[in-house]
Amino acid sequence: MPWVWISIGSNQDRERSIRRAVAELRRRYGELNLSSVYETDAVGFDGEPFLNLVAGFSTPLSVLELNRDMKAIEEAFGRVRGPDRFGPRTLDLDLLTYGHVAGAIDGYQVPRHEILEYAFVLGPLAEVAPDELCPGHDKSYRELWTEFDQASQPLRIVPFRFD
Repeated sequence: MPWVWISIGSNQDRERSIRRAVAELRRRYGELNLSSVYETDAVGFDGEPFLNLVAGFSTPLSVLELNRDMKAIEEAFGRVRGPDRFGPRTLDLDLLTYGHVAGAIDGYQVPRHEILEYAFVLGPLAEVAPDELCPGHDKSYRELWTEFDQASQPLRIVPFRFD
């Protein structure tokens, strides 16, 4: 079974949304490897700050099935998709990696390009999987994070309990 990383984010009813999402992911997939929770400014629009983290788990599901599952969880938790790509949201779940695969699977690109673009994705990955190589790259998440312009997208660790 492949090991996957997903990103989890919310800027509406943040704490409750994150707690409920992690509980639902545990219910569906079992044990999760969770990063710390980070607060970040909204990117791409003016809005309330986000809480973000990454979660890793193994699953027998395909990329297509996982993406459908993530969208179903988002919708069950009140996610409304508007015409704008960037905007406020109760819950955002994105498949970042699927094992060590790099390329298009089921019409979905893995690893997700946001890994290299956004501190709220790369920083948490560097925390929980520092020595893991990013699929399709010859660098670890720690190396990629070290090279990232961290000052441009500050991360703030938020004390957070899931139980």
